[in-house]
Amino acid sequence: MTWIPSASQTVGPFFNFALTADAALGVLGGAGERIQLRFRVTDGNGEPASTDALIEIWQADAGGRYGQPDFRGFGRLETDDAGMCTFDTVKPGAVGAQAPHINVAVFARGLLKQLYTRVYFAGEPLNASDPILALVPEGRRATLMAKQAGSAWCFEVRLQGDAETVFFDV
Repeated sequence: MTWIPSASQTVGPFFNFALTADAALGVLGGAGERIQLRFRVTDGNGEPASTDALIEIWQADAGGRYGQPDFRGFGRLETDDAGMCTFDTVKPGAVGAQAPHINVAVFARGLLKQLYTRVYFAGEPLNASDPILALVPEGRRATLMAKQAGSAWCFEVRLQGDAETVFFDV
């Protein structure tokens, strides 16, 4: 018997079909410290995962609250040829005992399910006491830190290999 993969068994060459080109989904309004959050998605060799990756973010507002009527808290962008996309948002506030962070889902060709991670902000004092970050081995926490570069925060999503981003099983 010959087995033939069906659409539910492969992400095929058609993943790009469902990506959005709506740049407005990368702009999250709301009051607070405006930031640009730049993502770069790379493969195990550090090469860009270009044009076939999508980043979704969910975040609290500047006061650390979700679901506020004046702040959407959700964004979605596809990556460009360099594996990059940039969100225009506000720096989130602390959520309870958790340091300011942004929840991230990564969709890409070759992934049967999205990957989940978090973006923390390097140098944030509350990182030291964040209960979720404390679950990550100290030597791997750097993969969850956005680093400030000028007026932007930069975060690399490494899908595998050395310095692979920590992903969470949710």
